[in-house]
Amino acid sequence: MSELIDNRARRVQTLKNVITELHNGTSPLEVKAKLRALVRETDHSEIMAMEQELMAHGMPASEVQRMCDLHSQVTREVLVPLPGKSLTPGHPIDSFRRENEAIKGALMHMRLAIKETTESSGQTNAKSSILKVQQSLNDLMDIEKHYQRKEHLLFSCLERHGIAGPSTVMWGKDDEIRALLKNLARALRSAGGGADWKPAAMEAGEAVANAIEEMIYKEEKILFPLCLDKFTDEEWGEIWESSPRYGWCLVEPREGFRLPSSTQTDAPQTTRSAGIQLPTGHLTLDQLRSIFSTLPVDITFVDADDRVAFYSEGPDRVFARSKAVIGRKVQNCHPPRSVEIVNRILGDLREGKQNVAEFWINLRGQFVHIRYFAVRDTNGSYLGTLEVTQDITNLRALQGERRLLQYETA
Repeated sequence: MSELIDNRARRVQTLKNVITELHNGTSPLEVKAKLRALVRETDHSEIMAMEQELMAHGMPASEVQRMCDLHSQVTREVLVPLPGKSLTPGHPIDSFRRENEAIKGALMHMRLAIKETTESSGQTNAKSSILKVQQSLNDLMDIEKHYQRKEHLLFSCLERHGIAGPSTVMWGKDDEIRALLKNLARALRSAGGGADWKPAAMEAGEAVANAIEEMIYKEEKILFPLCLDKFTDEEWGEIWESSPRYGWCLVEPREGFRLPSSTQTDAPQTTRSAGIQLPTGHLTLDQLRSIFSTLPVDITFVDADDRVAFYSEGPDRVFARSKAVIGRKVQNCHPPRSVEIVNRILGDLREGKQNVAEFWINLRGQFVHIRYFAVRDTNGSYLGTLEVTQDITNLRALQGERRLLQYETA
């Protein structure tokens, strides 16, 4: 057994050394040849371990992200798939894989529609083709649900198992795809506005398709096998239970998967009814939970170690949350491009430079107000940060006064 472990460690180290040459300018062809000669075969876990080691030894995540497509391309010839596990229909990975197949279908339709558009000559034919491209793009925009479930559920569980670096890199690639989809949408909006919109649309569409196909490869060959290897039945149950909060991409999950019995137990009734004595009154846990679920704001509390400790549950949360986020570093709950501002907010609140950070944004037709409050004890010591989010679209529209009782239509 020690020999096997040693061989794995040597392979990871060799992978790291050869991939470092790629970052230093060695051509991909030379790197492929070296890998074939030195490594010969590797698996998904060793690719992840290699990228994690690169970052552990000082390579910025942005640099690994910049080169990770080349990583997957040069390692494909030596990547050996491990024996697949039989999955119950509706298992989270079963759903992810079915979504990937649907995404491939949407990409195929988009490519055909773009080709038809660029080759069309008459105005009527061109307009019809543009509509087909826009429909394909609308379908592909559904990929956001796929990526959010991956980022907030799979990545957070990987972090519990000590695997954080590669998740950061993959999230960064997801953000690149989001930007490419927006770029294609811009190209389509300019349709008919000039002679050069067709080549721009074709280039933008091909960039989107290539990036998404590369991500599908990484998910299928590296991410999903790694998760199946590492996660417990209880963690899969937790992921399955939280998935509907983010939604499904293009296809619905199949029936069949069930929660493990160990995840279905709730707190004992005696504990729930015992309650908590506060300085201004007494609440049972059921009352407290129901109050948090009734508040017209979403609350998330991040403790002094920057870990998510609590979030309120309600029927209309602005930003979806799942139980997998509990205990997770809050920096890992945001896309890499946002981490700098997250750290600045937390640092300013922790050090007492500020007590509140406030934002408001337009989001899917909602006007959303977001505030971050420093939480301190009676001695002024920092306990954490409270995020309070509220959809204030209707509040902004209020005018005049209402002094008589009037119920809104349910």
